[in-house]
Amino acid sequence: MFAMNNEKVLIVEDEENERTGLAELVSSWGYSAETARDGQEGHEKILAWSPSIVITDLKMPRLSGLELLERISGEGETIAVIVVTAQGTIDSAVQAMRIGAYDYITKPIDTSRLRTILQNASALLGARVELEATRRKLRDAGSLGSLVGPSKKMQEIFRLIEMVAPSTASVLITGASGTGKELVARTIHELSPRRPRPFVAINCAAIPETLIESEIFGHEKGAFTGALERRTGCFELAEGGTLLLDEIGEMPIATQAKLLRVLEDRKLRRLGSKVETTVDVRVLAATNKVPEDAVARGELRNDLYYRLNVFNIHMPPLREHREDVPDLVQSLLAEMSSKHGRRVATVSEAVLNAFKNYTWPGNVRELRNTLERAVIVCEGAIVETKHSPPGFGHTLVRPSADDADSIRVGVGTTVGEAERLLIIKTLESTNNNKTRAAEILGISLKTLHNKLKEYGGSGSDGARAEKEEAEGVAEP
Repeated sequence: MFAMNNEKVLIVEDEENERTGLAELVSSWGYSAETARDGQEGHEKILAWSPSIVITDLKMPRLSGLELLERISGEGETIAVIVVTAQGTIDSAVQAMRIGAYDYITKPIDTSRLRTILQNASALLGARVELEATRRKLRDAGSLGSLVGPSKKMQEIFRLIEMVAPSTASVLITGASGTGKELVARTIHELSPRRPRPFVAINCAAIPETLIESEIFGHEKGAFTGALERRTGCFELAEGGTLLLDEIGEMPIATQAKLLRVLEDRKLRRLGSKVETTVDVRVLAATNKVPEDAVARGELRNDLYYRLNVFNIHMPPLREHREDVPDLVQSLLAEMSSKHGRRVATVSEAVLNAFKNYTWPGNVRELRNTLERAVIVCEGAIVETKHSPPGFGHTLVRPSADDADSIRVGVGTTVGEAERLLIIKTLESTNNNKTRAAEILGISLKTLHNKLKEYGGSGSDGARAEKEEAEGVAEP
């Protein structure tokens, strides 16, 4: 298939025969090709000719490929840069990807792979208008794909996703369980030129060690006992698209070595096969471990970690960005209401305050599960405290040490004393507004007045409290 948009491609190569040959090849595919003898001449032609794609060697006189890439990135040029490297200098290619290269290809050049890279780069250039529309949505609504959060932490994650999505760079996504690592991977895929192709996710911790190589690389019929037919592995299923290797730290070391080779050569061999298959797959990896610790313990190969960690995105626990809880709640409520055919519109103020004061050890996944249950049991439009899971209210006081809006209850504290501390702290947070405090605590105003009377505080008689509650009086 020829390029129909006459995309401009600049080839920067100091070897004349390779430079001329590449230019003729690229031109035969329908691109408009120009050449440069080194990085310095390449930079001059970029300024004068404005190519959209640059294919550059790394080692050249005057100005190397890496230095040329740094200039392009530093000047804010929107150019897809493809670096050409020798087999023994993959590390340089990885460095180039970190600087901002779109992709790399090794010598001797596989022409079919180069053609695929050029087609993908052209698709990337065509997707920029749509990406800008997504950026506007991000700025206006505080969301990116299925990810939600106006907090500074989430906005920084959105920025990183926007930066890395258009490239082919490997991304290592870290963070505790339930923080949304797979959502990050899906969003990267959705914002990339690979979006029309498959997104395949595999959990390395959920597959027996004896089967994981077959799941990832595939096998031929008769490759081992029980291999009754040929099986296509995840790499081939994700051809042209994106493969997420979740819990990469649980992958057996022997399999990690084979994975590293596939990442570097872009070729794999099914179990029991004598031939290699070329694959075009972007690999993302995720782990809930600290990767450096996993490397130190020998659970993750250092060279694989280096190859996967071209770009890192760390998902913080929900307790570190609890200001996102209201937006997450509304987004998840809409999703769950649609899923279960309900018309639940929002949560009560008491529930929302409880959610904001909870530490969410299960992170966004726990919030999702809590809201899904609430939507199922809620018969009206508003989720109330009674719709929370059994025992949820008893675990709300799980503060971090520096949380000023929480209380600490030590072992040996009586239930009565814990209750008193919670009531007093809630009153302090509402500036002694008893009506508001009663709503947050999920008790009647009369009960609150009676409790305060027990504690010797400024309570009032039950009749007055009932009258105030009925009239909706908000006390100062």
